[in-house]
Amino acid sequence: MVRDAYTFLLPLAILGLTGLVLTPFWPWLLVPGALCILLASFVAFFFRDPERDVPMEPGVIVSPADGRVVLIGSVPDGNQVENGTLVSIFLSVLDVHVNRAPLAGKITGIEYRRGSFLVAMNHRASVENEQNVVTIDDGVVRVVFKQIAGLIARRIVFSKELGTDVARGERVGLIKFGSRVDVLLPSSIEVAVKRGDRVKGGVTVLGRVKS
Repeated sequence: MVRDAYTFLLPLAILGLTGLVLTPFWPWLLVPGALCILLASFVAFFFRDPERDVPMEPGVIVSPADGRVVLIGSVPDGNQVENGTLVSIFLSVLDVHVNRAPLAGKITGIEYRRGSFLVAMNHRASVENEQNVVTIDDGVVRVVFKQIAGLIARRIVFSKELGTDVARGERVGLIKFGSRVDVLLPSSIEVAVKRGDRVKGGVTVLGRVKS
């Protein structure tokens, strides 16, 4: 479980346990106490951070997030990756929200953009919503991925600094409560997923360098 969980988990757990303990004296505390325990359980579930077996196959790009592929198309004009492919991944509140590096390399760009909070399933969210844009370059391939806030997710966490070297599948951040991640793959990458596929962060291969 990620450390960010404790900000929400501890108060809920304390309130819930206190309510249940005092129920014999004030029976009306049973319902709010039980509700707090249920919410604490959900927070622990949401902020889970399982270990992942990252594929070691050379030349692959892995998914930076868990979720479902909702869009595959051309990279819009004005982005750092030209003539490439956009892969959009929607994360529901039931998915793991820890983000991972899609490839090993150096973080050459971090840009936080303020914006709206449209429902993350809406494709306009890729452009209009608040987001953190990260560029990773391994010297041969440059991949951009965006942590995009949703209607509920209003807190994007990115734990690495500009110039940091990261390993493929390494934990790099978190988006709290329902969101979207866009991956911008260069034309040298052959996409290995299709719309509707379920993907796992650090595990599912999104693409491979063309031979």
